[in-house]
Amino acid sequence: MNATVLEAHGLRKRFGGVEALAGMSFTIERGEVVALIGPNGAGKTTCFNVIGGQLAPDDGQVLFGSRRIDGLAPHAIARLGMARTFQVAATFASMTVRDNVAVALLARERADVSLRWSRYDDAVRAADTVLAKAGLEALAATHAASLAYGEVKRVELALALATAPSLLLMDEPTAGMAPDSRAALMRHALEAARRHDIAVVFTEHDMDVVFGFARRVIVMDYGRVIADGTPAAIRRDPEVQRVYLGSDSGGATP
Repeated sequence: MNATVLEAHGLRKRFGGVEALAGMSFTIERGEVVALIGPNGAGKTTCFNVIGGQLAPDDGQVLFGSRRIDGLAPHAIARLGMARTFQVAATFASMTVRDNVAVALLARERADVSLRWSRYDDAVRAADTVLAKAGLEALAATHAASLAYGEVKRVELALALATAPSLLLMDEPTAGMAPDSRAALMRHALEAARRHDIAVVFTEHDMDVVFGFARRVIVMDYGRVIADGTPAAIRRDPEVQRVYLGSDSGGATP
């Protein structure tokens, strides 16, 4: 039986008169692959930002493992074992891909790059191993500023996985990518998750990606959960069809 990795209880977040989260509650088990979907403005990114520490909730709580984390800073949450990729992928553009990964490894070890050069050399060697596992060894010496967008997405994923998380949040991981590249990125992410028993929660508008890779789907609307179940059950759910999928839920992107 899988252990619970994440619990969200009654999360509320308001921006002026808009309630972006309206009592959001769900749990994530270790090793689960969960898609968080819903119409634009449903509150998906706000939910991720509250979980990851970018925003504090107005009400409710977030438990990561057995520890309450709502209100902690993002770097403190990351050190507990949570990693995240963003809608707009970000790397250190002036550094090589190898050095980007090395810095992520050092951050995991809480090392000071400017003072621990022997540790940095160790991290560079470890970075080559991470890149080889991600199939990115050919890009190791390339400066991040020179990468194509799809390559940046793959490097961002490698950076997240380099921190050895127990939970990986991916906010629209395939946005802006070609269909073949989308599938390849998701296959790599989920193979790494399976190999290391990492829970993955991802937001996505491409229903081919959602129904092709998620094992469970949580549907949001107006800041609340309206459905939670297997992809097959979500396809048939009349409320989900009404607010999001439409009458044709066979995989078209809304």
